[in-house]
Amino acid sequence: MADPFDSLVNLEETHMKEGYDEGYSHGLITGRDEGKQVGLKVGFEVGEELGFYSGCIHIWTSAIQIDPTCFSSRAKTAISQMQELIQKYPLMDPEDLQVQEIMDSLRLKFKMLCSSLHVKLHYNGYPGENNDIQF
Repeated sequence: MADPFDSLVNLEETHMKEGYDEGYSHGLITGRDEGKQVGLKVGFEVGEELGFYSGCIHIWTSAIQIDPTCFSSRAKTAISQMQELIQKYPLMDPEDLQVQEIMDSLRLKFKMLCSSLHVKLHYNGYPGENNDIQF
């Protein structure tokens, strides 16, 4: 003969397991959606920063084509190194371990190049809601 209180003990364990399973399933769905949103945001920010640097390089290489003596050889070398870093950036493999290293090198080269060219350029990122833009 079974003890009538065994069903009460099993009932608590059953509800705990059901609650855990339901929470886990909900967490997977929610986590996937949040991860997608974060991935899109970070991917956009990285692409925008790379585009900024690429645009600067394009302008500088165009200036070199027009007047090859407009920059020092050191500046030309830095420009070509930045171009190589952008080409080397693993756009299709964001989990590549070199991503942060390349971006840090690119930022450093950009600052050094702007300093040597006596140019006051800096990448502020996309102006969000907190940034005031005045014209």
